[in-house]
Amino acid sequence: MNRRLIPRRARATIEEALRRQPAVVLVGPRQVGKTSLAVRIAEERNGLYLDLEEPTDRQKLRDAKLFLEPFEERLVVLDEVHRAPEILQSLRGLVDSGRRRGARVGRFLLLGSASFDLLHQTGERTRESLAGRVAEVELEPLNLLEIAPDPAAARDLWVRGGFPDPFLAANDRDSYRLRSDFLRTVVARDVGWFAPRLPVETLSRLWTMLAHSQGGLLNSSRLAASLGIATRTTNRYLDLLADLLFLRRLPPFHANLGKRLVKSPRLYLRDSGLCHALLGIEDWNDLAGHPVAGASWEGFVIENLVSVAPERTAATFFRTAAGAEMDLVLDFPDGRRWAVEAKRGLAPTVSRGFHEARATLRPDRTFIAYSGDDRYPFGDGVEVIGLRELTAELAAAG
Repeated sequence: MNRRLIPRRARATIEEALRRQPAVVLVGPRQVGKTSLAVRIAEERNGLYLDLEEPTDRQKLRDAKLFLEPFEERLVVLDEVHRAPEILQSLRGLVDSGRRRGARVGRFLLLGSASFDLLHQTGERTRESLAGRVAEVELEPLNLLEIAPDPAAARDLWVRGGFPDPFLAANDRDSYRLRSDFLRTVVARDVGWFAPRLPVETLSRLWTMLAHSQGGLLNSSRLAASLGIATRTTNRYLDLLADLLFLRRLPPFHANLGKRLVKSPRLYLRDSGLCHALLGIEDWNDLAGHPVAGASWEGFVIENLVSVAPERTAATFFRTAAGAEMDLVLDFPDGRRWAVEAKRGLAPTVSRGFHEARATLRPDRTFIAYSGDDRYPFGDGVEVIGLRELTAELAAAG
């Protein structure tokens, strides 16, 4: 399948945001499919596309107000907007003047390869300049609802990850090479741009360490000691990986329950394919026997579910000092609570800590997300369910 033909669930969110706000910022890791999606939207709206990595397009916007004023009635897509941060300061005037003339929404679609705060290293100033004028949408790697509904495709998504090119590669070797090239070159370019003083080599070592400890609790001091750097520097590296949308810091559940709860977040590399490439895992055979397989499945479950959860749903994990634990707790805006335990394999079992966590959390629904496709009751209100079906159910739960 051509990557431009993959239906992305974020499209509906982008279209709705364009109907609501003058500017929409679409963020996501490089090569996740932002440009393909934005170009499709622009083509259907007779829009204008400019790639700010191209010197000729940047030159056109030396006087952004002069160049863009004639396109007031058309959608303007500005790709790699962090390459020309000064343009964002010009958009406020264009948006406000357009509002006065009745052109109120859907004027600009801005694409960036990092969180909005990091797009050009002046996050707070940009937020002030576009306050009340911009919506933010994140395009994540492909999830199970965006690919073919068959077990082979689901397995490929777990092994290869959700970046379109590696996922759609002709074979596992090509996919692995694409992911390895991505890690060596494209990511290094973004690190060099957003944080030029951070040694890429050290960051790469940290990244590999995180892959080996996928889903582990944050221990900055231990990471710093292993890298031979200061704890504060390690935290800056972790911040950068999170801002570049490669690292998830899943926060711990917090409530006054009279129990000693873990206070450190869990760290997950958000794309399973990149995690596997860092560990030299090329295909299903490599993954099935690897010590990280269980933690990788856990991260894969979490990313699929979080990517489709209704807006403003809080995602945490639960763990007490006594060993009660739940991999994912989803608190919906309306007060509902779902608890999810990720179990790789076709015959899932749970520990006493699972039941203790459930008794404390008192969720409305509890699921065991396993590697199979059947759905059946586990007892005491717990359901065993395939990940795709659970992802679809969560997406419809809003």
